[in-house]
Amino acid sequence: MTTEPTARSGAQHTEVSTAYLRQLDEERETAMRTSAHPGSAFDGASPALHERLEAQVGADAAEMVALMLDLAEHPEVAFEEHRSARAIADVLAAHGIDAQVGVHGLDTAIRAEIRGAGSEDDDAPIFAILSEYDALPGVGHGCGHNVIAVMGLGAFLALAALATADASAVPGRVVFLGTPAEEGHTGKEYMAREGAFEGLDAAVMAHPYGYDLADQTWLGRRTLTVEFHGHTAHASAQPYMGRNALDAASLMYQGIGLMRQQTPPTDRIHAVIREGGERASVVPDHARLDLYVRSQRPETLRDLSQRVEEVARGAALMAGVGLTIRWDEHPPSLPVRTNEALTGRWVQAQRRRGRDPLPHGVVSPSLAASTDFGNVSYRIPGIHPVIRIAPPEVALHTREFASAAVSEDARTAAADGAYGLAATVLDALHDPALAAAIAAEFEAAGGAIDVPGFFD
Repeated sequence: MTTEPTARSGAQHTEVSTAYLRQLDEERETAMRTSAHPGSAFDGASPALHERLEAQVGADAAEMVALMLDLAEHPEVAFEEHRSARAIADVLAAHGIDAQVGVHGLDTAIRAEIRGAGSEDDDAPIFAILSEYDALPGVGHGCGHNVIAVMGLGAFLALAALATADASAVPGRVVFLGTPAEEGHTGKEYMAREGAFEGLDAAVMAHPYGYDLADQTWLGRRTLTVEFHGHTAHASAQPYMGRNALDAASLMYQGIGLMRQQTPPTDRIHAVIREGGERASVVPDHARLDLYVRSQRPETLRDLSQRVEEVARGAALMAGVGLTIRWDEHPPSLPVRTNEALTGRWVQAQRRRGRDPLPHGVVSPSLAASTDFGNVSYRIPGIHPVIRIAPPEVALHTREFASAAVSEDARTAAADGAYGLAATVLDALHDPALAAAIAAEFEAAGGAIDVPGFFD
């Protein structure tokens, strides 16, 4: 007689507590009432130039919104943004600006340039404005890169119009860089290794978010694949003849969990066991883990990477198996090093638009993700502020945020962000003291580092 297997209802998951989020909200609300960004003591460009710039951003706003909605309707994932890149290049062409598509080693990267007064001089300043336009698989523009695209493009077009009308309005060169493949990848690092940022004095971009923040915490990120190699055996008759790779994977997973107690609070380690055997009656001879490792400083990211690798080696030793460790199938992302001299001008520009970006620390640094702009910011000075398009409770990488990325708030933010980026660049081009402060701050923070060789 055989007994039919019976289905058993599993336990329901426990409700996720929102107590910690409520605590963070309370702390943020308290800090918002007492904190303000100091803004900027530099003069920047003249008020008359800012008025002309703001008028030009307004004149281009409808066209930028149309492109923003078009990108949202046709989302394309990393390295496949062919239609998006062409749409951006077509807008540039319509404004009389030649754009290269397929530059700096990536088929969907874009480069365009405007030259104002004195741009032929060897010491002429060169600033870059960046746009992203890749989407998330299954979610579309749930990170708002369609908004990023038009903030950067709108800023560049406004400066181009000023330079066309009066070359002295833009004393130097401004480069527009369309940077693909930020989601889950490091498109900017690929471009950097092909010379995209060589010779530039600074780079600016902005990101949509649930707050207006002058300086958001962005963690560095590395990826790691660990494979354990054991020996198969019959799990009942001769288990002692096997070496269990799944045991090593389990030990590593537990070791990382225990190690978290002794890591800084903003460090992050995410791991999944991708492979661990096929039949319970066979001792698994192969197991695989995929991991993300994140930290707030390049040096702490390097230290954390070493500790994670040591856990992997210890797990292999305990289980008596071999292992293969592969770091960074795609180049790592560094944290963002924010240039405060540039940030101050962004804040001034946003206040002109009726926004008041919060200083660093008002929003908890535990609410942090990663971006490949960090790799740019350790080569040249840069800023990556965030601009509000949704309520704080609407998280990035969700369908709800994708809806916010086509909302009225997103349309307003697209114009406010375009003006903010353009105004920041314009101020730096016109104010030698500001330009000197930007460079001096970058050098005082450690200057450029060897990004490709940093983790070797």
